[in-house]
Amino acid sequence: MKVSDILRVKGNTLYTVTPDEPLARAIEVMADKDIGSLVVMEHGELVGMLTFREVIQCIVKNAGVVGERLVRSAMDDHPLTCTSETELDEVRRMMLERHARYMPVMDKRMLMGVISFYDVAKAVVDSQNFENRMLKAYIRDWPSGDDAQPSATL
Repeated sequence: MKVSDILRVKGNTLYTVTPDEPLARAIEVMADKDIGSLVVMEHGELVGMLTFREVIQCIVKNAGVVGERLVRSAMDDHPLTCTSETELDEVRRMMLERHARYMPVMDKRMLMGVISFYDVAKAVVDSQNFENRMLKAYIRDWPSGDDAQPSATL
């Protein structure tokens, strides 16, 4: 299974911010849209990723205040990325190694979408459930002992 399989099911709604937007506004968008991340784009290029993890770390560093901070001050400026052709096993490994919950999907320099660890886990569970249903159907249709033996006629 590939990342493109997740994106096909997930849809293509993307939320982005620029690095010079107020962090408070980005937090508001994340809360309003009930999303855990925003892709940070500047001049059509991916320049970072803002997740609730970075937001919380920034707030803690500033004694519980967002203040006039910009997205640039909180974002991860070296986010982990993948392509739509990346295998899901590789994505899982990458996300686990870096403790990443969100990953932008890039096609060369174009943002194709964002996948979350939840999306990856759901795709794996759905795939396993489908496989289990197919195996159970196969076993249910298994021929009985008499039916399985060819008849010997002389």
